[in-house]
Amino acid sequence: MRTGIGYDIHRLIPTIKPKGILLGGITLPCYFSVQAHSDGDVLLHALVDACLGALALGDIGQWFPDNDPKNQNRNSSEFVKEIVLKIKDMGYEVNQVDSNIFLEEPKIAPYCNAIRTNIAQLLGTELSSVSVKAKTMEGFGPIGERNALASQVIVTLKEISKNGTRSH
Repeated sequence: MRTGIGYDIHRLIPTIKPKGILLGGITLPCYFSVQAHSDGDVLLHALVDACLGALALGDIGQWFPDNDPKNQNRNSSEFVKEIVLKIKDMGYEVNQVDSNIFLEEPKIAPYCNAIRTNIAQLLGTELSSVSVKAKTMEGFGPIGERNALASQVIVTLKEISKNGTRSH
């Protein structure tokens, strides 16, 4: 069993017309956009960091640098898919994901199941193994003032035995 933790934060940019932000690969409509090199999905970025941490393979910036033009506006789901292949190559699979999203708005509740489902599909794991929670900052700091959003993820990986069954 291996455990990793990930964190990501991005600046929120207010918009005049409804735009939207990506969280867990799902677009949430709102009057904000995210300032980022890729698509700015803080939840998937933190997930990638957690998986890389569990494997002791560095961080998202080492694997998908923001100074590499091919990562400009890149879909973060692609980052997750690449790391899932690495997890499998190293003889592991995702056991559990627990995440916190920190933002004031939009509210996550209407999209929580869609986010969980998408993450479970990306990771090739059961929906019951993916937890997504949202927390406001009660108006404090850059997140509370609606200038940023962040996410924190913890992941556990379990080893897959040589014959294809899970080891215990």
